[in-house]
Amino acid sequence: MSVLPCIALVEDDARLSDLISRYLEKNGFRVQRTARGDQAVELVRRHNPDLLILDVGLPGEDGFAICRQLRPLYRNPIMMLTARDEDIDHVLGLELGADDYVIKPVEPRVLLARVTALLRRGKSPVEEEPPVLQFGRLIINTVSRSVSLSGQLVPLSSNEYDLLRHLASNAGRIQSRATLFQELYGRQYDGVDRMLDVRISQLRRKLGEDADSSERIKTIWRQGYLFVPDAW
Repeated sequence: MSVLPCIALVEDDARLSDLISRYLEKNGFRVQRTARGDQAVELVRRHNPDLLILDVGLPGEDGFAICRQLRPLYRNPIMMLTARDEDIDHVLGLELGADDYVIKPVEPRVLLARVTALLRRGKSPVEEEPPVLQFGRLIINTVSRSVSLSGQLVPLSSNEYDLLRHLASNAGRIQSRATLFQELYGRQYDGVDRMLDVRISQLRRKLGEDADSSERIKTIWRQGYLFVPDAW
């Protein structure tokens, strides 16, 4: 018998927690949950869930602090729930290592679609491509999922690596936000989501350039992003 994928849910709103749990369980998931932030790390360590759904406002410890603690040791996706439709919350969560965020009130079908997309992305087979992509001083090893620049290892998160590899695999071709959202996050771009902008800024910083502008990963106004193959 196959083991159902496990979701850890950290949410202090009992009604919402029950709603999410029942819906996920109805759709083929096991759910382990707690209502307290200071119990979240132990919950993840005990069950090693396939995905963590983490509220921002929690008793004991907030979701940002939990994400900061977990990200170095937990490699599976983290989805944050926020009741505040503010860019700063979304940006901070992404910078701390969250893979996605959903704004409350949560529509269960939307949440399920986002969970499924994150899990599918994590388990998708890597497309056949050369084991090494090299552009001047930049080397992307697609087997070890590592990146080096001028002989120095660049510490990238899984999301940052996936973004860089996709852009590099399409070097010289503009990649629209719609394409990147579909390819990397498994959903349509809604025209306002800033996730991709944050990821691009993080990537540029780690590759030694200004977060808002770059000659290597260019922003093409109203079109998308362009990896410049001869700029490395």
